[in-house]
Amino acid sequence: MDDLKTRNDTEMNVTDHLTELRKRIIWTLVAFVAFFVVGFLYVRDIFEWFKMDVPFELHFTGPGDIIWIFFTIASLAAIIGTLPVLSLQVWMFVRPALTSKERKVSLSYIPAIFLLFLGGLAFGYIVFVKLILPFLLSLNDGMATEIFTVDRYFKFLFRVTLPFAVLFEIPIITMFLTSLGIVNPAFLVKVRKYAYFVLIIIGTMISPPDFVLQLVVAVPLIVLYEVSIILSRMVYRRKLKKHQAFMEEDSEDE
Repeated sequence: MDDLKTRNDTEMNVTDHLTELRKRIIWTLVAFVAFFVVGFLYVRDIFEWFKMDVPFELHFTGPGDIIWIFFTIASLAAIIGTLPVLSLQVWMFVRPALTSKERKVSLSYIPAIFLLFLGGLAFGYIVFVKLILPFLLSLNDGMATEIFTVDRYFKFLFRVTLPFAVLFEIPIITMFLTSLGIVNPAFLVKVRKYAYFVLIIIGTMISPPDFVLQLVVAVPLIVLYEVSIILSRMVYRRKLKKHQAFMEEDSEDE
């Protein structure tokens, strides 16, 4: 009888968790669709804003390009707008398992995730417009007539900027993994040289074959990794203090 009751309670808990997860996913999808619609309505304004930094004419080669740019810009706006909503929904899903202090600390991650994502996009865009694009244009130097299509320009732009937006989340991801006990500062220091190698490879992949530009791209990523180590140490110290306080209370009770 007790086994049957335990099994029923377990099934109810699983069902409750699945129901809660479905609700969080639905809210996230609703937010994505809403931001997509808003982005779709303002595609022309966003497109004109991007064009201000383009030193050449952009061309459509067919009706498909027009549809592509509308859906691409609207999707980008939806991703940016939905990111804090998604972070909040994840936090609300795991909130019951957190202590009051952990809730406050983890809740502060949400604006940090959003701001770092925007910072990565902005940094990637500045690097692209001010460094990468002028360098590539200088290689032509009158060799041939340049014809730039909208789809190829924006595909190249997003290929450079979006990786920065993701990589700028490294500090937050590191803090989160440290709080879960998956990584620690000692491990991050131990694999530092391998992390540098991976980040340099990423920098060379999203920048032109110019040593100076590759350094400009790789150095901020390395700095982000070092910041991640510092933040990981802060989180790890807090964990140790919390564990020590718990052990002291436990020993006093005995």
